[in-house]
Amino acid sequence: MAKTSGGPQRGGRRPLRTTAGKTAKKAPPTKKKLAPAPPVATVPAGPLRLGATPGATPGTWIDRWQERMPRTPLDLVALSAADQHAALHSGAVDVAIVRLPIDRDGLNVIALYDEAPVVVCAAESHLTAADELHLADLAGDVVIVPQDAILNPHVPDAAAPAFAAPKTTEDAIALAATGIGIVIVPMSLARLHHRKDTAWRPLVDGPVAPVAIAWRTDADNVLVDTFVGIVRGRTANSSR
Repeated sequence: MAKTSGGPQRGGRRPLRTTAGKTAKKAPPTKKKLAPAPPVATVPAGPLRLGATPGATPGTWIDRWQERMPRTPLDLVALSAADQHAALHSGAVDVAIVRLPIDRDGLNVIALYDEAPVVVCAAESHLTAADELHLADLAGDVVIVPQDAILNPHVPDAAAPAFAAPKTTEDAIALAATGIGIVIVPMSLARLHHRKDTAWRPLVDGPVAPVAIAWRTDADNVLVDTFVGIVRGRTANSSR
């Protein structure tokens, strides 16, 4: 049987025709314009100046910084609790591990953890007979409060010292080693200033010592943001 002229061929498609009967040509595909690439953040040369008050242990965070930012140095700056606010506002440090409370005016502050209090006493003190202590157990003892004290809880019936307050916590612990009194400090400071002639015991009902990370509200940059992210557990691939 003869094929009908003008009919569609097997397996083919009927060609497109215009109203004039002419086959229409397909228009070439329009090339899409690519959006411009976002600008790449400029990483400052550094160094990042990290302040840390006594007892702070940023070693793990520094290790992670060195892994993530190997070309950007980090300088660790020792701070006292009394100087931490001024160091941040003056720009002496870019970011700091601080003791709370701190004046938050002009600062971003994120609490990290609460440090447990301990009682430091002479190694031969009767207080070492217990595994842990309560404030009531300290009645009659001389509580030494240094000028740079982080903790200064009220101890019922404590004996008043007959000497001037030592300048530093280290000096206060040296006095406690003689058996003249006791010192109440965060656990990290007891470890930092540990001596063979002293011992320490947890103070169950004593005040905790909060630790935080702080930086100026007008000092956000790539380096500060990266370190804060490391402290908060953000990975290199995490979104901000």
